[in-house]
Parts: sequence; structure tokens; C-alpha cells
Amino acid sequence: MKSYESGSTINATPAQVWAVLSDAAAWPNWDSGVIKVEGAVEPGAKIRVTSAASPDRTFPVKVTALTPDAGMTFAGGMPLGLFRGERTYTLTSTSDSTTEFRMREVYTGPMVPLIWKSMPDLQPSFDQFAAGLKKRVESGA
Repeated sequence: MKSYESGSTINATPAQVWAVLSDAAAWPNWDSGVIKVEGAVEPGAKIRVTSAASPDRTFPVKVTALTPDAGMTFAGGMPLGLFRGERTYTLTSTSDSTTEFRMREVYTGPMVPLIWKSMPDLQPSFDQFAAGLKKRVESGA
């Protein structure tokens, strides 16, 4: 198993963070690590994400879990479980006006060692996403 993780403490309520996080089509407006998101973020929906880390590829994922004001999970990969990526976004209230945001992606399956070697380092884009979300939410824009 391989993974990436990042997060930030955001001076806003989970509902305020959720309003920005759940509008995935607008991510490119505040996160330069995401070029485009196509599709609606709703339970069971399939969406397509294009990232700056791999701009020549679009990643199809399924929204496998969604709990407003608390988090969501996207998953995708190869047939038969050969390679699977699961990205979880979590919002945890730490006070009346502060939220801990965490984003973690875990890769599993027998093809992970081979595919991992060919993947770009996603840590900078994870850190950029967390920082961009914090900045966007706290700006109130």
C-alpha cells in the first residue's frame, strides 16, 4: 500500500468549507493543481479529474461516499482490483469556527509497485490543494 496525505486547519465552519470543497467544478479557480473536473459530485456519480501533475491524462473516478459538511470519497482504478486509488476528504470541527481538513489517497492492489514507479510525486499537489482550499475558504470569496 502506498499513499499521499495533506491537510490544513481552516478558520471556518465545516459547512463553510464544504460549500467550497463540494463544488469540484470550481476547483481550478482556486487550486492550480487541478485543471478540470467534469461531472457532479453526488453519491454514485462518475466524475473526471484532470490534474496539473499529469495534464495529459484524465482520471475517471466514482463518488463512493458523500456526507455533507463531513467529507467525501472518490475511487478509481483497474479492473479486478489490480490497482485502486481511493481519495478521502475529511472535515472535522475543532471549535465553533475552526475545521481540520484532511485529504488522503491510498493505492492498493498487486500492480501498485509497478505503477507507483511511473507515477509523478503527488505530494506537492496535495499540499497545494490543502493550502488553496484554506485560502479560498478564509477569503470568503
